[in-house]
Amino acid sequence: MKSMIWDHLQTLQEEFQDKFRRTGSPSYETGMERFNQPGWINEVYASPSYRRAHIDVVDARETKGLWMMHVCIFPHTSNDGPVFGFDVIAGKNKMTGAFHDFSPTVNDDHEMIHHFAEVAQTLKWKRERELPDWAKAIFTDSMIAAGNVQDEAEISQLLTTVSGTLDYYLGNIERFNGNADDFLCANAQNRYAHFQKQNPHTPRTMKSLGLDESDVDMFVKECLFPEIDVAGLQQFSERQKRS
Repeated sequence: MKSMIWDHLQTLQEEFQDKFRRTGSPSYETGMERFNQPGWINEVYASPSYRRAHIDVVDARETKGLWMMHVCIFPHTSNDGPVFGFDVIAGKNKMTGAFHDFSPTVNDDHEMIHHFAEVAQTLKWKRERELPDWAKAIFTDSMIAAGNVQDEAEISQLLTTVSGTLDYYLGNIERFNGNADDFLCANAQNRYAHFQKQNPHTPRTMKSLGLDESDVDMFVKECLFPEIDVAGLQQFSERQKRS
């Protein structure tokens, strides 16, 4: 099935993968191998610049006429920078939903968040929508939320924006390593993960794409937004101080 939208999105997927491979290294996470299946890709990377970069793609074009991608980049726990998030689901002829944000961890006045806000302001067509409570707890007011996007110019502008913010994020996030307390940042990143797990649309959408219900439940709970072992981080820090 040919689709201009899917072609653009696959190009963006390849760009994410290429840039993660060039800036980081594959990161093995226990249990994630279960969620690499025909039509379902999960890759995780780590680097000196960022703690965890995850790309998750569900290709249900043949069975459901839909394609979905989720990308999230977490900074290191000593870094007060934001979390990079991008989610999109698209049919053959339109993007039914696309969401993008630089979400704060311990510093909601961060210069990277201000940069994102300036970029988002240029998208005059972006749809404003009332966010649910779980989303208000973690996303900025500048979050890009687009629905029912069919116009090729709008699609191209959105994906060009995401490509640009990705380059900006990867090129700048390392500058803020060492700016913050590990434990405060770890708790802030865990808070982000906690509220993301409250999103009922994620498991509902993945199940509607034909993925096994038990796989989806386990994936969302344990692998999509894994939380940091703060107690283990504390013990490691204490051992480092004693050595």
